[in-house]
Amino acid sequence: MAANLQDPISSFRAMRASDLEAVSRIELSAYPHPWTFTIFRDCLASGYECWVLERAGEVIGYGVLSVAGGEAHVLNICIAPAEQGHGLGRRILARLLDLARWHHAERVFLEVRPSNTAAVALYHSSGFNEIGRRPNYYPGKRGREDALVMAIELLGPRLGNGE
Repeated sequence: MAANLQDPISSFRAMRASDLEAVSRIELSAYPHPWTFTIFRDCLASGYECWVLERAGEVIGYGVLSVAGGEAHVLNICIAPAEQGHGLGRRILARLLDLARWHHAERVFLEVRPSNTAAVALYHSSGFNEIGRRPNYYPGKRGREDALVMAIELLGPRLGNGE
């Protein structure tokens, strides 16, 4: 596999409490209705799978996944606006799906704004399918916006005998 020349030295690691300021700054810069510092702190304290993508010691993206009862839920994926468009969101999504498999989740759910066409395209191209809508789920500039509910079924490990 060829290295991504635009991102030669980024790496994943578990989010730490010391990352919360950087994560919150990225969230504020990326979304008109961002998660709060407290939400991230609570996710970390609750034991959710919270991961950061960093380059040269600087957090450039993150993902949050909850897992329970054989299911997982992608709660947040974000890339710093200056770093978007280079496949980093896809890398974070792939990491979260790997973590869901590690936890033996059979399916993964997420909600996304229909107006976030880049994210919708990413999820479709990654194997997610739209399974419903949540009316008035997100705050918007003029009222509320629906959420697309998407899901992917995770396949178990492949057996060596071709089954």
